[in-house]
Amino acid sequence: MFIEFGIKDCIDIFLVALMLFYIYRLMRESRSLNVFIGIMLFVVMWLFVSQVLEMRLLGSILDKLVSVGVIAVIVIFQEEIRKFLYNLGAHDRVRSLSMLLSHNNGKQDLRQLKATIMPVVMACMSMSKGKVGALIVMERTMPLDYIVSTGDVIDASVNQRLIENIFFKNSPLHDGAMIVSRHRIKAAGCILPVSHDMDIPKELGLRHRAAMGMSQDSDALAVVVSEETGGISVAIKGKFHLNLSAEELESILTKELG
Repeated sequence: MFIEFGIKDCIDIFLVALMLFYIYRLMRESRSLNVFIGIMLFVVMWLFVSQVLEMRLLGSILDKLVSVGVIAVIVIFQEEIRKFLYNLGAHDRVRSLSMLLSHNNGKQDLRQLKATIMPVVMACMSMSKGKVGALIVMERTMPLDYIVSTGDVIDASVNQRLIENIFFKNSPLHDGAMIVSRHRIKAAGCILPVSHDMDIPKELGLRHRAAMGMSQDSDALAVVVSEETGGISVAIKGKFHLNLSAEELESILTKELG
């Protein structure tokens, strides 16, 4: 039997392969690769039994399991699905398009950005010298209202002295995270999701794990000042930039937030 195979079929196969590769990479990053492989083996077995061997009874049973299994997969992989959809919407090209469609004043935004970044950089350098631990989360496109609600709302302008007072060792808010949103300090003493990634160096403490967890769950930047070493780090998109100087910190914040 002759089967027609055209350019549309090539595109179809390529898109399916691309989708499977992206899902595979996402599952590997989230430590769910074995579950993904198990699901793929079940799907292959279902197709083989129902389409190739044409076993009606076993095929009908597997059909029912597949129809119910879709809901089970959504429940099991709800975090991965949310991350996939978020990454799709937060892709650089999609963000560039949204920026082109907006009508913001570029010069005014740049001045506001500098007025937000510089106090953070200066406060981090000062706390680094005194080995004062700090964790500052800077919001980007994804709202962090659910994180703000876990701490104490401040809603103040970004100020170096205020940041240093928040993370002063005797301050009741120094153990939590400070959230900077829309050029203002929204809250302090906030609780962040902690990353359980085994690839994080053992010498990095709980603040770094919380910063990594925040960068994995959102597009926010998390700035960490180590209480043990005084080192300054930034977590972005699940990756660390460690032992930063003032110039490097300013450059990263300006590039990522701008």
